[in-house]
Parts: sequence; C-alpha cells; structure tokens
Amino acid sequence: VLAESLVVFAVVLSVHGVVWDRFSWCALALALQAFYAQFKWDRLLQLGGAVFQFRGAANSGLLPASMVIPLLGIVMKERCRAAGIVYFERFGVVVASTGMLLALFLSVLAVGITKPVPTNTCILTGMAGSVIVYTMKHSLAVSEVIEVLEVLLIFVYLSMILLYLLPRCFTPGEALLVLGGVSFVLNQLIKRSLNVVEGRGDPVDFFLLVAVVGVVLLGLFFTVLFLFMDSGTWISSLFFHMMTAVLGLGVIMPWLYRLIQRNPLLWLLQFLFQTQTRLYLLGYWTLLAASACGVVFYQNAKRSSESKKHQASTVTRKYFHFIVVATYVPGLIYDRQLLYVAAVLCLAVFVFLEYIRYFRIKPFGQTLRHLLSLFLDERDSGPLILTHIYLLLGMSLPVWLFPRSCAPKGTLSGAGALVPYSGVLAVGVGDTIASVFGSTMGEIKWPGTKKTFEGTMTAIFAQIIAVALILIFDSSVNLNSSYAWILASVSLVSLLEAYTTQIDNLLLPLYLQIMFMA
Repeated sequence: VLAESLVVFAVVLSVHGVVWDRFSWCALALALQAFYAQFKWDRLLQLGGAVFQFRGAANSGLLPASMVIPLLGIVMKERCRAAGIVYFERFGVVVASTGMLLALFLSVLAVGITKPVPTNTCILTGMAGSVIVYTMKHSLAVSEVIEVLEVLLIFVYLSMILLYLLPRCFTPGEALLVLGGVSFVLNQLIKRSLNVVEGRGDPVDFFLLVAVVGVVLLGLFFTVLFLFMDSGTWISSLFFHMMTAVLGLGVIMPWLYRLIQRNPLLWLLQFLFQTQTRLYLLGYWTLLAASACGVVFYQNAKRSSESKKHQASTVTRKYFHFIVVATYVPGLIYDRQLLYVAAVLCLAVFVFLEYIRYFRIKPFGQTLRHLLSLFLDERDSGPLILTHIYLLLGMSLPVWLFPRSCAPKGTLSGAGALVPYSGVLAVGVGDTIASVFGSTMGEIKWPGTKKTFEGTMTAIFAQIIAVALILIFDSSVNLNSSYAWILASVSLVSLLEAYTTQIDNLLLPLYLQIMFMA
C-alpha cells in the first residue's frame, strides 16, 4: 500500500509540476487526506465493519481512485484553455470539482463509521474539504455548483442500490471510479436532453451517453424484477427478451432520436458503412471476434471431466489482450470515429451478455456460465464477471475521453498525441508483457507483491518499442522531442501495475492518459 501510494504521489506531483493552478492545492490536499482515509477503509474491510460487502483480496484503493477524475479534469482544462475552447475549459473545471467531491464523500464515509473516531484523519479530511469548498466557491458559477451537487446525489443513490445488489464486485476505489463515471454520464445525458438544440453536439457522443445509461437502467430494472420471480424459467426468459425489446425500442431509441434529430438505426447503418475502409475494418474485427470465441471454445474443450476445477493460465488469459491490441491499433490509425462507435456497441453487447449469464436467461445463460467459469480469477469474487468488461473499458476510455474539440487537426501536441493509445500501451502491451514474462521468467519479486522486477522492466521496454512502432505507422503522431516525459510516464504506470491490487485494466490506462495529457 505504501509503495502504491508513493507512485500515485509521484504522478500527482509530476502533473502539477507541469500544470500548476489553484486546483493543484486542492489535489494535493485531497491526495494527503485520501492516503490517511485509505487506511481507515482497509481496517474496516479487514474487520468486516464496512457498510457494504466489498471485493476481498485487495486493499480499498481509495488513494489511486480518488486522484483519477480530478487529475483528468485538471489536464483537460489546461489543454482546452491552451486551445482557446472556453466551454470545454469550464467542463474540465466541473469534472475536477466533481471528482474531488466524490472522493471526499467516500473519505468522510470511512471516517464516520470508524470507531473510535480517528481524530487526526478527521482533522485532515476537514482541512482538505475546506480547501476544496473554498476553491470551488471562487471557481464555479452557480449552475456549475448545482451540476456538481447533482452528480454527487446520483452517486450516493447509485452506490446504495448497486453496492447492496452486487456484493463483493468492487473495492471502495473501484466503486468510486465506476459509479462516479456512470453518475457523471447520467447527469450529462439528463442535462443535454433538457437543452437539446438542433444541430448542436456530435451524434457519436450522444450514442455513448445513451448506451451507458440504457444498459445500466436495463440492469436495475431486471434486478428488481427478478427479486420477485425466478429468472431461470422459460417464462421469465421470454419476458426478459420481450421487455428488452420494449425498453430498447420504446425508451432508448426515442431518447436517442430526440438527441440526434434523426432515426438512430438509419444513422448507425449509414455511419458504419460510410466508406470502404470501414467495411474492411468491420470485416477484420469480425474475424478477430470469431478467433476470440474460438479460444474460449478450445480452452473449454481441453478441460476434461477429471479437472473441472481447472482454470485458464495467465498466459492463456493474455491471448485476449493480444486480440484486443490487434483490434484497436488499426482502428486508431485508420478510423478513430468508427472505433469509438464500435467500442460503444461492444460494451453494450458485453453488458447484455453478462445480464443473460447472471440471470441465467434461457437458452444461453447456463452455457455462458459454463464457458466463462474457466477464465475466472480472484478478482471475480462477486456475482458478476467484470474482468472482460474492464479490459474493454481500459482500451476504450482513452478513445472516448480524448478531447477532440480541444485538439487542432484531431491530435494533441507532444506526448498528448499518444493519449488515444494509452489503453493499448498500458494494458495491451505493458500489462500483458509484464504478466507473461513475470510469470514465466521472473525471479526477483518486488517487496510485498507477487509481481517481479523482470516483468516490470520488460513491460517498460515493450511499451517504448510500441511507441516507436506507433511513430512509424501513424503519421498523425508527432511527439516534439517529449521522449523523457513519455519514458517517465510509462515507468510510473508500470510501477503502479506492480504494486496495485485494484483492477489494473481500468486504472492503468487512465493514469497513463493523465500523464500524456499533462
């Protein structure tokens, strides 16, 4: 935990060494109090005194998770300020303020339920809260304050509902990232739905917002419904498919139509088949999807009746990382908008299939349970299997969060040009190489972990080679001699991978994106 915290503090100080403003004091105060509050959460998890059941075999992860959203907002604000885009500069301020308030809420919750009350942590949390509130008072307009409070309110209600319904699926830090992100997306969708202006906004952005909110609402609806009926019967399964069609065609499609002012299905078909390059990419991705399914079926065929408890090895699970890299790199080079939309569709399909598996919806629910059980690891301790969804999110978030409006000619300068590749580098290359080489050839272990020095060094070296290949094949990337910053960024994120017990597929790309954007 101490080593992980040191790496996070190094990232925070590196970012604010480049980007220093009034929010830097807030971020440093937040990091310090999150460091102390993290130990209170860890103690609560060990003693079983937390309000909800969180994922075991991991620390709370409060510090690394607390800094992600505020740092993203700060670096986005600076990039958009440099580009002269005032609207997105203010949006970055709102994102940073929201992230700080959500993290502070989790810290206050830990302090409030710890007995006896930790005096020093209370004082630090109060001081950090005072600095954050004071800065927000002098930085945000009234409408922006209301927006931040709306997200906090949504986050509180979502946390109470989902953490109760889905025990042992998240650590407190992962809950902050996932539920905080969903809360922010839901608030943005409501805000834009109430202020629709014809011709304003990119349909691609609306597609992401509606898809995320749609699958979350669908899950909440069926979770409540199946509390009162058995989900494994044919009648329940038929009802599931009928209600999915009703909610999709009767709620989600009209909602999307209101936002983009055209038929969503026709727009999607026209978008997907607009150019010949897109047809080639879609065909290539179909082949890769078929190969991924082939790996699943082949590994299950190898599982004999005598070894039903057999689990797939680390190397086997990393096959999917290689497939995902092969999927994303051509999309990033040739058509990022298509990759953006395809990733949204893939996320919706993944979540929908997880609903079918979790609720045992006929005819495929039990089959999915059997096929995917081979690939479970210690992080899938709850009722949901989320690691493959986290892998998709880790690769897609840098593409979705890339500030296109603040990037002249579609790309940022310096290390910022690598922002869309953050997922490919951190997860697809770094994490994969570290796991494969560390598990097969690693001998020197980092203190207090199972990760090896050889795995980390190989991961850094592999990511540098990947950056060189990106420079060769993607003509839009111009690093402007920012090689030292790239090496430092890759090294810090690789060290974080070695020490964190959080979901690295989700955390590492976001930290690498923050470093590149700074």
